[in-house]
Amino acid sequence: MPLHLLSSPAAAAKLAPGLRAAPLPRGHSFVPAPHRSGDRVSVASFLSAAAARSAGPAMAAAETKQGVWGKKQVLISLSDKTDLAYLGNGLQSLGYSIISTGGTATSLESAGVNVTKVEEITNFPEMLDGRVKTLHPSIHGGILARRDQEHHLKALKEHGIGTFDVVVVNLYPFYDKVTSGAISFEDGIENIDIGGPTMIRAAAKNHKDVLVVVDHNDYPALLEYLKGNQEDQQFRKMLAWKAFQHVASYDSAVSEWLWKQSHKGDAFPPSFTVPLELRSTLRYGENPHQKAAFYADQSLSLVGAGGIATAVQHHGKEMSYNNYLDADAAWNCVSEFDSPTCVVVKHTNPCGVASRQDVLEAYRLAVRADPVSAFGGIVAFNTTIDEDLAKEIREFRSPVDGETRMFYEIVVAPGYTEKGLQILKGKSKTLRILEAKRSGKGMLSLRQVNGGWLVQESDDVTPEDITFTTKSERAPQENELSDAKFAWLCAKHVKSNAIVIAKNNCMLGMGSGQPNRRESLRIAFRKAGEEAKGAALASDAFFPFAWNDAVEEACQNGIGIIAQPGGSMRDDDTIDCCNKYGVSLVVTGVRHFRH
Repeated sequence: MPLHLLSSPAAAAKLAPGLRAAPLPRGHSFVPAPHRSGDRVSVASFLSAAAARSAGPAMAAAETKQGVWGKKQVLISLSDKTDLAYLGNGLQSLGYSIISTGGTATSLESAGVNVTKVEEITNFPEMLDGRVKTLHPSIHGGILARRDQEHHLKALKEHGIGTFDVVVVNLYPFYDKVTSGAISFEDGIENIDIGGPTMIRAAAKNHKDVLVVVDHNDYPALLEYLKGNQEDQQFRKMLAWKAFQHVASYDSAVSEWLWKQSHKGDAFPPSFTVPLELRSTLRYGENPHQKAAFYADQSLSLVGAGGIATAVQHHGKEMSYNNYLDADAAWNCVSEFDSPTCVVVKHTNPCGVASRQDVLEAYRLAVRADPVSAFGGIVAFNTTIDEDLAKEIREFRSPVDGETRMFYEIVVAPGYTEKGLQILKGKSKTLRILEAKRSGKGMLSLRQVNGGWLVQESDDVTPEDITFTTKSERAPQENELSDAKFAWLCAKHVKSNAIVIAKNNCMLGMGSGQPNRRESLRIAFRKAGEEAKGAALASDAFFPFAWNDAVEEACQNGIGIIAQPGGSMRDDDTIDCCNKYGVSLVVTGVRHFRH
C-alpha cells in the first residue's frame, strides 16, 4: 500500500523497529489501500531518533537559515487538493510564507490562508495555457541552491531569489485520464505534467535543505517535523526517495501509453518499466527462512484486468506467498470455463475440475477426483456462492472416509450472496475467502530468471480457437470430442509433462510435473481407476520416445479418445496403434506446456 509517514514520534515508536517502504500509487491516484496490520511504514527510526536528540543544534541551524533569508517559504502546487486547507493553515501557523500557483492559490485563499502567487515571485505571468508557470530561475534557484555553499547563496542574493524550505507538489492526473475511457491523443499529451516533476526532482535532489512532499497522507508528519525544528536527514531522505519513486511511476505510465499510441500491435518495446505497488509484507516466502512481500502491477495494461492481485479478501488469515501462487492457479483455471465449474488446486496443479449446470454437483465431483490432494487445497468457482453452495462447502465430508469435514486454505469466487458469505465464514476462522474479477486476456506474462526476465504473450487459446483433426480410422462421437476438449483445456493448467483423463466434463485423474511423460500417464490412470474406460486422454505434448508403447498402454486401459498435439515423427505409429484398438485420435496444432 502507499507509504504513510506517521504523524508523531510517539505513534512512530509503536511500530519500531524496521522500515518497510512502499512504492507510491500511480499517476494521480492517492487513495490508500485498506489498512492491514503491518502494511504501514514505520519511520520510528527517523522521528523517534530526532525527538530524542537535543533540539539545541537543530534550532540553532534553523535560526541561522532564517537569519539569512528573513522568512521561511513553502512552495505548493497541487492537482489533487485533498487536505490542502489543513496543510495551508498548519504551515501558516508555524510562520511559513506560502507561494502557490493558479487553482491551488485560489483554494488556499478560500480557506483563509495568505498566499503569494508564483507570478509575483517570477514577475512573469503564466503562459502557453499553463504549460509555463514554475519553470523559472526564481523558483528553481530557490529550490536547488545548497545552503552550505557560499557561492550558491551569493548568487541568490545577487538575483534577489529567496530559498524554499518545503516543496509540496503532485502531478496532473495522467494515469486517471488515460484509463478512464477513450480520450484523444491530444488530451493525453496535455495531461503530461512537466513543471510538477521538475519541481519534485529538484527538491528531492536538494533534500538536505528542502523537504519535498508528494502525498497528502504525509502532511501530518511534515507538520510534526517542522513543529519540532528537527534536522533528521533520514526523514528527508525518505521523502526524497518517495518523490523520485512517484515521478518514476508517473513516467512509466506516460512511456507505456506513448508506446501503445505509436506502435500498435507491437507487444515488445526495446525497453520498458514495470511499476509495482506494495500491497502487503508476507510472513515469509516459499519457505519460512525467506522474507517476502506482495506487490501489485500498476501498468496501464492491467487496469480492470482482474485476477488474484486485485481480489478482495473477506475473511481468514492473511495470504501467504504460496497462497497467492495456488489461488492464482485455481482462479486462472476456473476462469477458462463458461458453464458452472469448480476447480480444486493443490501446489498450483488442478487436482479436480468439473462442470455442471448444478454447481453443487460440480463441487462434489471436483473434490472426488482426488480427495486426498483436495484436503488442504484451494477451491475456486466461476459462479456466485449462495447459501446452498456455502453450506455444501462447509459441511461436505471427505469421500475417503465419509466422516472428515473437508478442509481448505482458500475459497475464491466472483461473488458471494450475503447469506452465503456469512455461512462460509462459519466454516473456519482461518479460511481465506477471496472475491476476484475474471482474469483478463491479451496481456504480457513476465517470469524472472537469474539476471533477467522472460516475457511472452499470455496463453489465451481455448478449444474453440483451434481445430481438432481426426487422424484415426474411427471418428470420435460428439460426446467423446467434447470430453477431449475438456481434458485438453484442463491439461493447459497442469504442469508439464501433463496428462489429463476426463469424461462428462469432469476430470477423473491427472499426472503432472514428471520428467518422464509415461510416469504422468500412469499416475493419471491410477487416480482415474475403472472410470477411465471410455474416457478422453489429453496430453500437452507427444511422447518423444517409445510413444507407441505409451499409446498402447492408454488404449489397453480402455481410453476412448486421445487428444494430442500433432507433429511427432512417430505419428504414424500412434495412428496404427489407435486403429488397432479402435480408439479415436485427434490432433491439434497447439500445445500447452506449463512450467
